[in-house]
Amino acid sequence: MSRGVIQPSQQKLAEKLTILNDRGIGMLTRVYNIKKQGQVWKACGDPKAKPSYLVDKNLESAVKFIVRKFPAVETRNNNQQLAQLQKEKSEILKNLALYYFTFVDVMEFKVGKHTYSGHITVNFDLTKNYLDLVVTYTTLMTILSRIEERKAIIGLYNYAHEMTHGASDREYPRLGQMIVDYENPLKKLMEEFVPHGKSLSDALISLQMVYPRRNLSADQWRNAQLLSLISAPSTMLNPAQSDTMPCEYLSLDAMEKWIVFGFILCHAVLNSDAAALSLWKLALQSSTCLCLFRDEVFHIHKAAEDLFVNIRGYNKRINDIRECKEQALSHAGSMHRERRKFLRSALKELATVLADQPGLLGPKALFVFMALSFARDEIIWLLRHADNIQKKSTDDFIDKHIAELIFYMEELRAHVRKYGPVMQRYYVQYLSGFDAVVLNELVQNLSVCPEDESIIMSSFVNTMTSLSVKQVEDGEVFDFRGMRLDWFRLQAYTSVSKASLGIADHKELGKMMNTIIFHTKMVDSLVEMLVETSDLSIFCFYSRAFEKMFQQCLELPSQSRHSICFPLLCTHFMSCTHELCPEERHHIGDRSLSLCNMFLDEMAKQARNLITDICTEQCTLSDQLLPKHCAKTISQAVNKKSKKATGKKGEPEREKPGVESMRKNRLLVTNLDKLHTALSELCFSINYVPNLAVWEHTFTPREYLTSHLEIRFTKSIVGMTMYNQATQEIAKPSELLTSVRAYMTVLQSIENYVTIDITRVFNNVLLQQTQHLDSHGEPTITSLYTNWYLETLLRQVSNGHIAYFPAMKAFVNLPTENELTFNAEEYSDISEMRSLSELLGPYGMKFLSESLMWHISSQVAELKKLVVENMEVLTQMRTSFDKPEHMAALFKKLTSVDSVLKRMTIIGVILSFRSLAQEALRDVRDTHTHTHTHTRTTFKDHIPRETDMKVAMNVYELSSAAGLPCEIDPALVVALSSQKSENISPEEEYKIACLLMVFVAVSLPTLASNVMSQYSPAIEGHCNNIHCLAKAINQIAAALFTIHKGSIEDRLKEFLALASSSLLKIGQETDKMTTRNRESVYLLLDMIVQESPFLTMDLLESCFPYVLLRNAYHAVYKQSISANA
Repeated sequence: MSRGVIQPSQQKLAEKLTILNDRGIGMLTRVYNIKKQGQVWKACGDPKAKPSYLVDKNLESAVKFIVRKFPAVETRNNNQQLAQLQKEKSEILKNLALYYFTFVDVMEFKVGKHTYSGHITVNFDLTKNYLDLVVTYTTLMTILSRIEERKAIIGLYNYAHEMTHGASDREYPRLGQMIVDYENPLKKLMEEFVPHGKSLSDALISLQMVYPRRNLSADQWRNAQLLSLISAPSTMLNPAQSDTMPCEYLSLDAMEKWIVFGFILCHAVLNSDAAALSLWKLALQSSTCLCLFRDEVFHIHKAAEDLFVNIRGYNKRINDIRECKEQALSHAGSMHRERRKFLRSALKELATVLADQPGLLGPKALFVFMALSFARDEIIWLLRHADNIQKKSTDDFIDKHIAELIFYMEELRAHVRKYGPVMQRYYVQYLSGFDAVVLNELVQNLSVCPEDESIIMSSFVNTMTSLSVKQVEDGEVFDFRGMRLDWFRLQAYTSVSKASLGIADHKELGKMMNTIIFHTKMVDSLVEMLVETSDLSIFCFYSRAFEKMFQQCLELPSQSRHSICFPLLCTHFMSCTHELCPEERHHIGDRSLSLCNMFLDEMAKQARNLITDICTEQCTLSDQLLPKHCAKTISQAVNKKSKKATGKKGEPEREKPGVESMRKNRLLVTNLDKLHTALSELCFSINYVPNLAVWEHTFTPREYLTSHLEIRFTKSIVGMTMYNQATQEIAKPSELLTSVRAYMTVLQSIENYVTIDITRVFNNVLLQQTQHLDSHGEPTITSLYTNWYLETLLRQVSNGHIAYFPAMKAFVNLPTENELTFNAEEYSDISEMRSLSELLGPYGMKFLSESLMWHISSQVAELKKLVVENMEVLTQMRTSFDKPEHMAALFKKLTSVDSVLKRMTIIGVILSFRSLAQEALRDVRDTHTHTHTHTRTTFKDHIPRETDMKVAMNVYELSSAAGLPCEIDPALVVALSSQKSENISPEEEYKIACLLMVFVAVSLPTLASNVMSQYSPAIEGHCNNIHCLAKAINQIAAALFTIHKGSIEDRLKEFLALASSSLLKIGQETDKMTTRNRESVYLLLDMIVQESPFLTMDLLESCFPYVLLRNAYHAVYKQSISANA
């Protein structure tokens, strides 16, 4: 395109400004990283990190010498100081090249001289880009001057270069001079920008149309009902219009930097133009410091005063600066605090209305981006000033409600992303149906319109006219970047002096085009607009303040519902990276991931703690309903009826369960109410988004809560057992079950707050509790209760302190000198065993059974040893049971008779306990799966006797797992099978098993002499638990002869014959001590037969006269009655 009237320096101005601004940000990123980290390019990393050569003791003297002589190069007469440098030169060149050439790039970065007329409300893009470039360049040189090691890095590299190549680097002279010149960057820049004075001051003064209007107090905003959609309902559907469309959402922070730095560089205009001075003062009164780049700040008043103090005739300006500083210190904090307060309510209203009526995003899109920009400016202002407080009072810089403002920003951003197609439809129609028509009329009415400009304008109209809603519906990707760049070029062409078509003379055209450009961005650049107006990636560089704000948010219950905004902010961090510094992407990404993970984890922990507190309260309330607490109430009622005195007079009356639900008025708030309120607020936050993407990673907030609930539920269940290893105390299974159910009820209610699958939590946790150890290798309730029942309860049974009462189906404490610390009945009755089965489930009960069987197998192993010791005698007795005298003589030769009976009794006790556990398991399974239980029972009961044993054992194992009793106990068979010795043949093992039954049979008569062997009809057993022998004999015989493939029935017949013969002999004894409890022992035979599925009463009658059994029962009942009398 021919631009004959444009000077060469003005050509391609739009492209130059675009590229220089982008490159300037990239250069700033690189210089910032050099200042912060040195050798390790690490965003947000350790600021103390430096290149190793700068801290190397061997190079210390060389570095000091280079810095002292900088920029001069002296290598001839300083060989001693530079000797070490000679050794390291190649490494220095390699490792410092990136730093050195970054400084060279900074040196080459210049703002060219351009003369044009800039006005922010007319040629917005040109003016903004020019001012941005000025500020970027000023910032770049300022940060460069703050790098302490710049002379050492440049000097070291150059000396190494000279030692390697024999000459200094060709860029070094200019680079060294630049470093020296910019020791005081602003002073040098003031001189450098003298030629730019007119263009810069004109652009800055044009801000008087925008900046004062933006920099208003909260009261003025409130009176104008700023950002309100409902203040004027009749105009709600009208499009938001402004003559200065792009200025409405222009960053206030950016404008303040333009004004402060711009007027410092062209300070002469402050003395000649009142508008310029007014802008300057207003900017100085708003802040005490400005953001240079990321967390690098510029203290305005001190820097300006230091610069102006050396300029003659600037006393008045210095006084202005001091007054403005006082004003900023005293009023800026409160002014910004009130603004944030207003914006919280304004953004809340805006987000609420748009959530209900997303169609309003079309006409009122400008309001959304204004709101985002205003809020972003206030948040960044607070962040910057809170980190650089210059006054004693810090109240204005601590905002505990900042999370609410950020949350509503995120809500508006979410609306824009979600309803982007709605906005596209609206603005496609707007551009084609209105903007194209108006622009066409404006172009037609232009008095002068050169051909080139006319072609560009016509292309704008044609582009807009060709748009249709169908393109949106078809998902077509729009791209108006070319159109916007053409408008930028047109601004450049029409803003220079001697332009044929001067934009300053056609302001309506400029304003219309600015509006059109905004409308095109609503179609193809919504994401970029969100970044431009609401990017808060700066939090990445204020991590301490970021974390502190998060903690304050969680500590304040009313703000915890907004805590999700902190993880959401982590999604912004990657937008602060630049392609010129790719090294920092990884580290900023890592920081975003670690912060997001930490925030979500803390939120989940807080929710978990609240849930735990609620569970504790509910467990306490459930505990009040336990039967044990009603005794006192019943006692008081009985005493009141009989008019007896009840305890002490001053004793307070116990509150009845349910009192906590009685409210005198609605204002009364209990601790439980507060916990539920706090939980609902926090759960709103956790449930706000299903997932969020941070640096190509996806986080799911609900999963954090699920994970923490699983861990806490696991710990709570184990903790509620209250197991004390020292005192061997443990909670009753029924009480634990009540607490667990209360806990689960609370956890189920969490589904009302958060969309999580709490059933999955129950399955994961409760299934783990049925195993010996959980997934973390910690003991479970299964292992705790198994250990307690084996090591505490059953051990005390063996010691004679506890007896099994068949009539009560429970173990009961016996009166002894040393009272036990627990009541066995309260841990072993039917209800407790059912509760235990409910808690442990089939898997846990199976583990309990296996542990019991392991103890039985150890007892059987000892019994086998005793049999081996007496094998010869037992072999003779097995064949001599019909020779009384010979049997009596052989019996006297037996050893360890009492030990055999005691061990068999212990086995019987363990099997009795297992029988209780299996019965409880069966009852529990019946309540849950009655049909399945009936099927299993039918299946088990109809197995023919001739069925293969392996098949039968599989059926028995299935039945046993469901709690059904079996003729042969599969668990006992497995336990005893593992005892097979390699040194003993199967025949020998079988013989030992047979002789074990003989040993027990011939030992039974000795029980009659024991004073504790008396049968008690009330308990249907003996106090020394010998009634458990019946179960032990039957189960052990069935298991042993299943293993050795013998006939169980034949062996039990043999046992019955031997036992009958032995017991009949004590009927002939005359010694009262020997026959003290003869009748009680007789009853064992009846119990054995009753317990056995292999023996019958007819068989017993053939061995032992039933009349003796009948007389024995009569005698023990008579004895019991006389004892009670």
